[in-house]
Amino acid sequence: MQRILEPGQIEALASRSVPRLRLPDRSRLFAARADRLRELSRGHALGGYLELLAVLAAAQHGALQRLEVALPDGARRAAARAHSMPVVPALGAARPVAWRTVLAELCTAVLGTAGFPAAVAAACNRLAAREPDELEADADRLLAADHDVADPAAAPIVMGALQVCWVALASRLTPDDVGLPESPGVCPVCGTLPVASVVRTEAPFAGYRYLHCGLCATEWHRVRVECTQCGATHGIAYHSIEGGSPAIRAESCERCHSYRKIFYQEHDPAVDPVADDLASVALDLLLAEAGFHRASSNPLLWQNRG
Repeated sequence: MQRILEPGQIEALASRSVPRLRLPDRSRLFAARADRLRELSRGHALGGYLELLAVLAAAQHGALQRLEVALPDGARRAAARAHSMPVVPALGAARPVAWRTVLAELCTAVLGTAGFPAAVAAACNRLAAREPDELEADADRLLAADHDVADPAAAPIVMGALQVCWVALASRLTPDDVGLPESPGVCPVCGTLPVASVVRTEAPFAGYRYLHCGLCATEWHRVRVECTQCGATHGIAYHSIEGGSPAIRAESCERCHSYRKIFYQEHDPAVDPVADDLASVALDLLLAEAGFHRASSNPLLWQNRG
């Protein structure tokens, strides 16, 4: 006799075998992103900006290899897991003060690279002149996804330094440290919204879709053909640019009228959720014209909304 499984039973069975987390690899994350940004910058309308972010990512890689940060103790990690809370939350907890040292390193790397507009150096110099409490206030607003930041031009560099610190933390965790969040749409490690999702091809993640955290680069499993914002399973549609890469699509939802991009490694093994999201702004324009809004923004692109 055949047994008919209900949808909830199917998902429960699948969850036993699907690796639910991909924690970041500190040895290659930012180096690979720098390479991808350089590749994407060639002939791109935003080539100059992508080249700047490639320099930033290369500096992030160097800073991360030198950075040592302390995880919460075992009791705190266990309590976070037991209560389905982020292990190293981006908000509501003290952050490593070392992030400001990383920020200075990133600014030095950018200032030491010739060929960028004068506005880039001016943004770095403004950051260097800011007081620690001002920088901490900037970080609070960025981590809260508040686009009314004091200096949008400098925000990607600030966010870059914060990324380094949270990747350093997340890369020291094990899956056993991390509980299932109350909301499947937020990062279980730091509580940040995902920037996009990726369908992976490498074992043991092959064929599964993972949401990618824009802060700590943790990825967590989310079933496919489901809105990553509201959880709807009907009214899901996929959009792409005619003649564009088959590795890049936008997944939209008719219920909440939001979208996030989804990237497919089977069509391009080098896709990076942050870099390729930035390089596919034409798809954002297409979705905006169709009446959809982004469910969450890219951590390296900021502008005031006023």
